[in-house]
Amino acid sequence: MRIVCQNLSKNFQTHNGPIQALQDVSFATEESEFVCIVGPSGCGKTTLLKIIAGLQAPGSGNIIFEPAGNHRRPNNAMVFQEDSLFPWMTVLDNVAFGLGSKGLSKKERRQRARTFIEKVGLIAFANSYPHELSMGMRQRVGIARAFVARPYTLLMDEPFGSVDAQTRWILQEELLSIWSEHHNLVIFVTHDIEEAVLLGDRVLVMSGRPGSIREEITIPFERPRKLANMEQSEIREIKWHIWNLLEDQARKSVGLSSS
Repeated sequence: MRIVCQNLSKNFQTHNGPIQALQDVSFATEESEFVCIVGPSGCGKTTLLKIIAGLQAPGSGNIIFEPAGNHRRPNNAMVFQEDSLFPWMTVLDNVAFGLGSKGLSKKERRQRARTFIEKVGLIAFANSYPHELSMGMRQRVGIARAFVARPYTLLMDEPFGSVDAQTRWILQEELLSIWSEHHNLVIFVTHDIEEAVLLGDRVLVMSGRPGSIREEITIPFERPRKLANMEQSEIREIKWHIWNLLEDQARKSVGLSSS
């Protein structure tokens, strides 16, 4: 499955008049690619992801899904920064919920859900409720729920942004482990440059208001990538290159000027 975005633009109406969130965004993914989108706050990353997911319509431009053809949107799953679990359901029922439309029996849904709960290391908590879990554990449930439906495309909007650094590293490893088995197309939005370089086959660098893609960067390092290797000179060069593309706008977003 490939996604081709052609000249996407998006305006929002506000009390102070229209605000343009995206301007002329074009890119194409490859099948089974892990694409990271990185950029400062306000550059339209989440808006772009929601348009790809079908949660918002573009103001102009087109999205083509190949080989589905034309504008027919394939099955996708989305994982947000804040967990979206149903608080009245157990972990098992939360993960199995998305299989209800697949024509599977309750037994089959639960068996498949258990498989993915085990993959994220939470089988001992299958009968627990979300309020009994840590934030990191709830995000692992969200990852299991996304993969269990076997989507063509997995869309992730800063899914690890609310957890501590140690938990983030664990979640990154678990995500890559599951992805390496199933090879869905993943589009992953993040503020974190190191996370983008660690996870992505390619990084789309967004900036500006309205947001546009400033550069596409291929990450030329074999998998698996380890945190211990992130300070190699070649990787450091890519991280600094991305930061140099983003620095001016990042400083402006917090009220600072470039030095």
